[in-house]
Amino acid sequence: MSEEMKPCPVCKSPYGYSLREDIYACPVCGHEWNPEQLQVESATKVLDSNGNELTTGDSVIIIKDLPVKGAAKPIKAGTKVKNIRLTDGDHNIDCKIDGFGSMALKSEFVKKA
Repeated sequence: MSEEMKPCPVCKSPYGYSLREDIYACPVCGHEWNPEQLQVESATKVLDSNGNELTTGDSVIIIKDLPVKGAAKPIKAGTKVKNIRLTDGDHNIDCKIDGFGSMALKSEFVKKA
């Protein structure tokens, strides 16, 4: 059993202690967690071009003109996209853009509105 203390991810108390080999508990709020699972969850965060974390339902702004296959014109920089959905993969944002329909975007080409 590890004697190392880990801060609680819920209340931020520095007194999280090991219950078992893979489970820690907080004496302040009672939360139990697996530190390895927290590392996996934090690795799947989606960040915009400025490093802000994106969540499903956010609004974003396109930061550069994006060409669209089969469309006569690109999506212009400054276009606001509302109510995004986060997905796995290279194009990690699903959304609907007026005049273009359903699209998949890369988070590196948007900023949080």
